[in-house]
Amino acid sequence: MIYLLLSILSSSIIFVVFKLYNKFGVNTLQAIIVNYYIACTVGFFGYIKNLEISEIPAQSWFPGTLILGVLFISVFYLAAITTQKSGLSVVSVATKMSVAIPVFAGIFLYKESTGIFKLSGIVLALVAVYLTSIKTREGLSIKKENLIFPLLVFLGSGIIDATINFLETTYVSETDVGLFSSTIFAIAGIIGTCILLGQAIAGKLKLSLKNVLGGVALGIPNYFSIYFLVMALRNPGFESSVIFTMNHVGIVTVSTLVGIAFFHERLLRKNWIGIFLAILSIVLVAYN
Repeated sequence: MIYLLLSILSSSIIFVVFKLYNKFGVNTLQAIIVNYYIACTVGFFGYIKNLEISEIPAQSWFPGTLILGVLFISVFYLAAITTQKSGLSVVSVATKMSVAIPVFAGIFLYKESTGIFKLSGIVLALVAVYLTSIKTREGLSIKKENLIFPLLVFLGSGIIDATINFLETTYVSETDVGLFSSTIFAIAGIIGTCILLGQAIAGKLKLSLKNVLGGVALGIPNYFSIYFLVMALRNPGFESSVIFTMNHVGIVTVSTLVGIAFFHERLLRKNWIGIFLAILSIVLVAYN
């Protein structure tokens, strides 16, 4: 349980860092790419011993990290497009509702339990995520021609979680968790660097120290959000569908409370209802 709590805390810190990006005018793409290298470095120097870089491609989980690296960058790009076309709330809902994919993958692919308390908790969790993420009285407004973008963010985010769970369950040994996590970030960073090189060739790249610092601030909690999530999934006492549900709902709840405490965000009635349902869903899923 401690790994799950640490994963929730790390992910909530990411929320704070993104909030500060807006305040200080940080270029999100550049910071994200720097963040991948920082996250990779944290893992390589802090959690990996006796490493031979040349041996990484021979690992059974390496092809999966290539897929995850591409997905990390792709989902970020799609999230940026969705924000521009439909707003931040749409991205927030699409990302957080994606928990349905790894949860149902756990139930149908790994034959995990489906008790009444657990199923009720999962349904309440999805409702809670939606209600907590909507920050306007009008709700979501998406033009039909733009619907494809949040749908792809939903699918991409869910596939990332489901793929991490599959690789962790099937290929990643306990001693390889740090190396596995770092390799994902390294690949995403390399792909991101290629994007920046393309911008530089086109004469559109403007580097700034604050973007680098923003990447450093993001990279450390980002590494631990993945590392601790993988460690939580290794706990034999909890099924993956339970871990993912509690992780996403916990992040939504903590992030919302942090927004109130530190950024003076004002919540609507439906946001408070969402927080209540989030807590209730955690109780039901944990009780099952």
